[in-house]
Amino acid sequence: MEAKAVLKYVRISPLKVRRLTGSVKGKSAEAGIEILKFMPQKAAGIVEKVVRSAVANAGQNSNIDVDSLIIRNILVDQGPVLKRFSARARGRGTRILKRTSHITVILSEGSA
Repeated sequence: MEAKAVLKYVRISPLKVRRLTGSVKGKSAEAGIEILKFMPQKAAGIVEKVVRSAVANAGQNSNIDVDSLIIRNILVDQGPVLKRFSARARGRGTRILKRTSHITVILSEGSA
């Protein structure tokens, strides 16, 4: 059985989130949460919340053993981009791209 949680429109670049996902994939959900808790990046706190949400979603299903969950996959997709302009010298302007992310965590039963 699988359980998943999705967080959409997070105001952080997908590249920054993808940097962290490799260190957590394939580990047990409990170990993954512990690893993310002590990472200094902003994205670590966001991904930790999504993993906790996926564990809570799995807890609602009586067929799934919450203690044996492993993080099967973490998908980070790009969301819509907010386009802003900043003033520059000589009357010019430069575009600033404020990127957003969609984070999906998939947990499944198995041995870590």
